[in-house]
Amino acid sequence: MLNSSENSKRIVKNTVVLYFRMLFMMGISFYTSRIVLNALGVEDFGIYNVVGGIVAMFSVLSGSLSAAISRFITYELGKDNLLNLKKIFSSAVTIQLGIGLFILILAETIGVWFLNREMNIPTDRMLAANWVFQLSIITFIINLVSVPYNAVIIAHEKMSAFAYISIFEALGKLVIAFLIVVSPIDNLIFYAALMCVVALIIRIIYGYYCQYCFEECRYSFIFDKTYLKQMFKFAGWNFIGASSAVLRDQGGNIIINIFCGPAVNAARGIAFQGNNAVQGFVTNFMIALNPQITKSYASGNQKYMMSLIYQGGRFSYYMLLLFSLPILVNTHYVLALWLKIVPDHTVLFVRLILIFALSESISNPLVTAMLATGRIKNYQIVVGGLQMMNLPISYLLLR
Repeated sequence: MLNSSENSKRIVKNTVVLYFRMLFMMGISFYTSRIVLNALGVEDFGIYNVVGGIVAMFSVLSGSLSAAISRFITYELGKDNLLNLKKIFSSAVTIQLGIGLFILILAETIGVWFLNREMNIPTDRMLAANWVFQLSIITFIINLVSVPYNAVIIAHEKMSAFAYISIFEALGKLVIAFLIVVSPIDNLIFYAALMCVVALIIRIIYGYYCQYCFEECRYSFIFDKTYLKQMFKFAGWNFIGASSAVLRDQGGNIIINIFCGPAVNAARGIAFQGNNAVQGFVTNFMIALNPQITKSYASGNQKYMMSLIYQGGRFSYYMLLLFSLPILVNTHYVLALWLKIVPDHTVLFVRLILIFALSESISNPLVTAMLATGRIKNYQIVVGGLQMMNLPISYLLLR
């Protein structure tokens, strides 16, 4: 009982730390975006985002593996098996290096072809766009290799370190925004290069901290077929859910663009931005809660795990409702205060997305518990399959 009480206190403490991180980074991010936009100009800012978006598309391949790595590290930590934890960590780093190489090959072939043949970029900015693309690939792979280290920090529930490093990263990006105006080379290339340098510095900090604080974070090349098979099997089924979510959100956006035009896309995009800001409060709570659910299952403490699921589901819903209700009631006023000019249909999109988020918030702890068991096949087939139906049904109805 005492142990459960201490764990609950840790969850509250970590949630507060993550909220502080979120609020600080949100303020820095808004301010940084404005400075970068003014320094680069609308055209270069758009090029950076769309070129970086091509690279980000490859995250579909790595996202499901990242979830698998996080689950296995947290599970072994809950079982308090240091030897297996070391094998899992080294195997995870090996997997990420392999995925990074695979994504590099795809990006340098299909990605380069798509950028130069299909993208609508002014001819005089194509050279800068290619530089941004190459630097974005490097940045993406650096962040990819950092995933196991981030997973270890979250699994150990060292949220203060996670928060401090994230805040340092945000401040680094703010410094870059101010340095653009004194760039000795093309502003866009200079910005992409400095973003890559910041990613490398953060990667080194994560690596040093984890090696210093956690015994399992000593990488050695391990090709353990048992662990690799388990993680890839888990990631394979999880890929169904990850890809279905991408099809639901990004695919839905494309369908709306085909039938309704970019103005409606803008309304939907604004709605998602507002939803992300509100949902961040629940997300940070779940980051603090998830390790405890997985560890409780691994240690066989089913009673405490079920208590966390019920309390987490209720708390997530009420927390999101607390922030959503004023927006749902005064949607137009809030949007007018934020945007001044509110695009058509934005009010309806905001309300629909917030209602959807409220329904999803109840299931978040249940999904974490399901992932903790490792038996995700049936869940991903049913839920992922239903989510994939969003795209064809949306197309048929709009047609």
